[in-house]
Amino acid sequence: MSDRIWTTGLAILGATILQVMVAPHIAILGSVPSFPLLVVITLAFVEGSVAGSTAGFIAGLILDLLGSGPIGAWALVFTLVGYIAGALEANIFAEGWLLPVTVALIASLVTELVYLLVLVVLGVDVPFWRSITAVVLPRGVYDAALALLFYPWLARFLRTDRVMKSFRRLA
Repeated sequence: MSDRIWTTGLAILGATILQVMVAPHIAILGSVPSFPLLVVITLAFVEGSVAGSTAGFIAGLILDLLGSGPIGAWALVFTLVGYIAGALEANIFAEGWLLPVTVALIASLVTELVYLLVLVVLGVDVPFWRSITAVVLPRGVYDAALALLFYPWLARFLRTDRVMKSFRRLA
C-alpha cells in the first residue's frame, strides 16, 4: 500500500512539474498537453475508480492552486474523470494500445468540455465556441498522442502489485 502512495505521489508531482515547466514550451498550435490528466487516467486504468478519483482530486486541486481559475473546478472535473476511467477498467480493461489511447482522447475531450461548462456556470466570461475549437479539440488529440507514447511506461510505474504485459493485442 505504501509503495502505491509513493509512486502515485511521485507521478502526480512529476506531472505537475511537467505541466508547469515543460507543457507551455511544447505547445502545438497553441494547445498544451495535460500531463496530470494522463497520470490520473493511467492510474484509474491500472488501479480502479477509487485510486483514480483520489488521484484526480489531488492533481486537480494542485492545478487549481497553481492556476488563476476558480479553486475546485479542476479538482471536481479530474475526480469525476478518474472515477469514470477507473469504472471502465473494472468492466472493459484490456492491455493493448487502442483502448488507453481511445479513453485518453475521450477523457481529455470530456475533461476540457466539463471544465469549460463549470467556468460558464460559475459566471466566468469565456468564449465558449472558440474555446471548443481552439482548446478542447486540439488538447484531446494531443493528449491521445501522448497517451500512445507514455501509457506503457507510466502504467508499469504506477502498477506496483501485479505484472503488466505490454501491448497485448485486443481480442
